[in-house]
Amino acid sequence: MSTAVVVAGLLAGCSAGEEKAAPKLPERVCWGGALTGGDVASFLPAGDKVEFQPRSGLPFALTEDRKSQTCTLDIDGRTRFQVTANLWKFEDSIDWRSVDSAKPKPLDVGKKGIIWNHGAASYIVCEPAKDADTPGKYIDLGIYVGDPSDEGKLQAALPKLMKELVAFAQRELKCPAGAAS
Repeated sequence: MSTAVVVAGLLAGCSAGEEKAAPKLPERVCWGGALTGGDVASFLPAGDKVEFQPRSGLPFALTEDRKSQTCTLDIDGRTRFQVTANLWKFEDSIDWRSVDSAKPKPLDVGKKGIIWNHGAASYIVCEPAKDADTPGKYIDLGIYVGDPSDEGKLQAALPKLMKELVAFAQRELKCPAGAAS
C-alpha cells in the first residue's frame, strides 16, 4: 500500500459556475482498511485535491514504541477528517474533556462511547490493569471531522464508523472478544 493516497479527478472542470465534486475515496480507508471509504466520503466537503497524509497508510499497531496512530485526510490542504488511536496503560488516563464544550452524548460502542456534532470517541480494554502498579492496555479511539458538508449525514454515519473502528482495533490488536465492554 502506498504511503499516501491521492484521489484524482475530483473536479470535472475548472470553469466558473461548475461545482466541485464530492471526494471519491478507496473502498476501505485508514491503516489498510479500518473504515468504509464511501461512508467517510458521504459527509466530506468537496475539493480539488484529496490526500491522506503518509502515516495514514502505515500498518495499524500500538506498542510501547508506537503509542499512537493517526489517519488524516486533507482536502485542498486542510485537515477535514482524522482518526486517532492511542494506547494507555491505565483506564483513568483516557480523557475526553477537550470535547466537553460540544456537549457529547453517550454512544453504545466499545467500553464507553460518546458522540458530538463533529466527532465520536470510544475505548476498548485489551488487557485490564491488575492494580495501580501493574498496567494494562486500553485503546482510545476517536473520529474527528472538520467542516462536514452535511451534519445530518455525519451524525448518521458516526455510530457505524465507530463500530467499524472498534471492531478493526480489536481484530488488529488481537484484543479478547469481550474487550469492548
